[in-house]
Amino acid sequence: MNTHANDLSREVSLQELEPSPIEDEFPSDVKDSYFPSSSDRSNYDDEAIKPVQRTSTLGLDAHSPVWYLTRIHKYSSYAFSVFTAFHIANTSIIPLATRSVANSERYLLLTRPYYQSPIAEPFIVVLPLLAHIGSGVALRLYRRKQNLKRYGAENRTDRRMVAWPKLSGTSALGYALVPLVFGHSFVNRIIPLWYEGGSSSINLGYVSHGFAKHPAVSFIGFGALITVGVWHSVWGWAKWLNWTPSQVTQGGPEGQLMRKRRWYVVNAVSAVVSALWLAGGMGIVGRGGAVGGWVGREYDELYSHIPLIGNYMASS
Repeated sequence: MNTHANDLSREVSLQELEPSPIEDEFPSDVKDSYFPSSSDRSNYDDEAIKPVQRTSTLGLDAHSPVWYLTRIHKYSSYAFSVFTAFHIANTSIIPLATRSVANSERYLLLTRPYYQSPIAEPFIVVLPLLAHIGSGVALRLYRRKQNLKRYGAENRTDRRMVAWPKLSGTSALGYALVPLVFGHSFVNRIIPLWYEGGSSSINLGYVSHGFAKHPAVSFIGFGALITVGVWHSVWGWAKWLNWTPSQVTQGGPEGQLMRKRRWYVVNAVSAVVSALWLAGGMGIVGRGGAVGGWVGREYDELYSHIPLIGNYMASS
């Protein structure tokens, strides 16, 4: 009896449903969520996140300071090389061709305005030289700072434990060249400007007079200036042209042979250029003899104003 009642209540609770076909499409909420329409996709593409192009406050591409300093260091040497080409022609090649200081003076007067005029000199000599030296020092200091940060050096004791970046031979020659270049500029440009208001009277005779009156100082100073300057310049250009031994990427015996060849070639070019400059500058101009008369006395007065050795040069 109880079993029959339970079956009856179960039948009453059931509902009779009309048959209906199965839907061929997904429900609208699911379809819209996972499969957007073409119009929705176009709107989504328009709003897609694009890569951010980072720029500096000046509108330049974002590069590290090393990138900018390296290019300043490189391209400043281009401008200064123009001056060097004029200078070696006036002080070496032309004297070698004429075999006379007096006959070389007119060529010096013709070409000197191109790199000693008030407009050309700052852009060809002064600014490139300062930019080259400044960027080189800044590069070394920045790499030093990066090394200290990398090793977590926070105090003086920690900083002493971190070695400075390795100094290449070209860089060492560059640092040695700085006082030589400034000393040469001081004697030939700054002193005449201070005491005579200009350097119009400074010519090859002024240099030959210094060699005749003060041979030890002149030969040592000019010899060091030319050799150090040429070796630094040639090795620097070899680096810009990817021609130094350290830039050889090939390994094995062939790579080692290529490094040796490059080392010999770069040093051979440096030796040839140095010999050429020394032959004209010291072999011809340096042996031109002292200048007499009031011009010679004026030169002696200018040389006497050189710091530290001026009094010695005036009394000799």
